[in-house]
Amino acid sequence: MQNLPANIYSVAAVRETDRTTIEDHGVPGYTLMIRAGEAAVREAVAAFPEARRWQLICGAGNNGGDGYVVARLAALEGIGVSVLTLVDPDKLTGDAATACADFAAEGGVIVPFEGELDGEAELLFDGILGSGLEREVGGRFAEAVAAINAHPSPVVALDIPTGIHGDSGAVLGCAVEADLTVTFVGLKSGLFLGQAPDYCGAIRFAGLDIPDSYREGIEPDFHRIDEATLNEALPRRPRTSHKGRHGHVLIVGGGEGMPGAVRLAGEAALRTGAGLVSIATHLSHAAQIVASRPELMPHAIEESADLDPLLDRADIIAFGPGLGQSAWARSLFERLSEEQRPSVWDADALNLLAQSPNQHKERVITPHPAEAGRLLGITTDAVQADRFAAAERLAARYSGAAVLKGAGTLVFAGQKARRRWLCTSGNPGMGTAGMGDVLTGIVAALMAQGLDPALAAAVGVEVHARAGDRAARQGERGLIASDLFAELREVLNR
Repeated sequence: MQNLPANIYSVAAVRETDRTTIEDHGVPGYTLMIRAGEAAVREAVAAFPEARRWQLICGAGNNGGDGYVVARLAALEGIGVSVLTLVDPDKLTGDAATACADFAAEGGVIVPFEGELDGEAELLFDGILGSGLEREVGGRFAEAVAAINAHPSPVVALDIPTGIHGDSGAVLGCAVEADLTVTFVGLKSGLFLGQAPDYCGAIRFAGLDIPDSYREGIEPDFHRIDEATLNEALPRRPRTSHKGRHGHVLIVGGGEGMPGAVRLAGEAALRTGAGLVSIATHLSHAAQIVASRPELMPHAIEESADLDPLLDRADIIAFGPGLGQSAWARSLFERLSEEQRPSVWDADALNLLAQSPNQHKERVITPHPAEAGRLLGITTDAVQADRFAAAERLAARYSGAAVLKGAGTLVFAGQKARRRWLCTSGNPGMGTAGMGDVLTGIVAALMAQGLDPALAAAVGVEVHARAGDRAARQGERGLIASDLFAELREVLNR
């Protein structure tokens, strides 16, 4: 998805872009529909070149209209086309009616959907319901969705898979499981949030030749973390650089019997370019850490007062990996809750924070959905049902920057879209122990090198995800957190 645009919009904002293009700039709506059909045909042929028998399932409105345009254009290319409709063509209006009439005028045959699809179709197109859906899919529409999902051929969704909410990504009753989604005018947030990543397949974007000037005054909801963001944040180092210029990270955690998390976070910070990395950990395994990675500087901590000399030398604090919730952990929490240095909090630091909330403008919190639920006092399911709202509430309640981890990780640091990011990199193989500890070390190291907390969080999330994607080239299943270390340097050195 790295070639997609950076801006991601609400459905209302995309609809407003449509309106201004048509009403204020004189581009006919049917012209936009034809451009959408051309883009869909082009992307489908590129993705499935062997498929020469297509079937389109069309509903009403512009989504159905897009389907009729695709059918007409594909037939002109010599592709075998059939169309099933869920809506009487005589009841279509506007551009959809025009598209349907043009298809029929060129010999196209439209057949009512009666429960079955063409068993020999090599490619299906979902043009049933578009991004404006607000209620659960039911009746014959749900039957059509089930038939599409049961068919063995790949599926192309036009604009957004039927059944996916255009803003939240929630499944409204049922949804088409697409292999490719070709989306138009603007990227909708619902393509990336909630359950949508399991339904959209590969995403391709067609802007329909709408100039950016037509979007003046139309604000995105957030930004995709793209190449430009990384290039700006990760310039080449001066030849005169030295370790003192790259920051000193102090990682605090590793309760008794849990040395692995701080060890992972520590090496991640080093691999990301921090000049110095100290680890404040339980006395039972400080020696073990230095033996496994001599570049790290572990310190045995018996009580919270032992942190003071280490804090005096640190630029950035990473708190929480392997911490636990013992009396020892709680004493460290109480001490670090008073600390004003920039910091990254994860794992049990967040669980303790949920019990004793406080705000810190220079802090990054990195919860997974269950931790986010505890921080907000809601269920994990409620977090996942509206990840945008959850990330927004986390940033508001705890100040600083909030990283809501998961498929489509969100980074929010205020109300402005330029301080809100989405990560479209990463893979399911990264859902394994220790990945969050590696992310904590990466973000802390970027902060130590001068990035502000919000930008460090966004860049760190993307670097972490891209390293995970590189590490998964041999397969996602079996990927472990330390596999990312070998990939970080190439991702970071641009």
